[in-house]
Amino acid sequence: MEKNRKIVGLCGSLRKGSYNAMLLKIAGSLIPEGIEFEIVDYDDIPVYNADHDLPETEERPASVVRFRDALAAADAFIIASPEYNYSIPGGLKNAIDWASRGKDSPLMHKPVAVMGATQGQWGTVRMQTAFLPVFTFLNMNPVLQPEVLIAQAQNKFDDDGNLNDERTIGIIQKKIENLISACKV
Repeated sequence: MEKNRKIVGLCGSLRKGSYNAMLLKIAGSLIPEGIEFEIVDYDDIPVYNADHDLPETEERPASVVRFRDALAAADAFIIASPEYNYSIPGGLKNAIDWASRGKDSPLMHKPVAVMGATQGQWGTVRMQTAFLPVFTFLNMNPVLQPEVLIAQAQNKFDDDGNLNDERTIGIIQKKIENLISACKV
């Protein structure tokens, strides 16, 4: 990882108290010193409409430009997301749609690690699988192993947002190591 040495995090949940926001912060805390980590918000991005995108208009909405610029500075991405209706949450998918457009897409050819936490039994496995066609289209390099699928998150995070499951912390650490290795390929 030589370029900017930066990883950008995206959270699929916009709510306060989100287990996935907690997960993303924990993942960020495990990134080695010397690599910048930034969580990028996207809750002000409008619903995608090609009439408001290039080449139909002279410039994209300001919130979209800020979002794409933040992603462009990244060498890799971590996405921590819940699963909505067996898939990717709509707000996150909308942000990805805005970022995916054009030959200047800031997502193209970059490594990405997906992880998720849920109060249910399946640990976001379907959401993570739903991302694979998106990554294929963008020619991204998904870091698939190890899978970070946190089921029954309410039993693994404390009231302060700390993850109290050492085995899971080790799996997250390995996922981050693999993401950083993917940046060196």
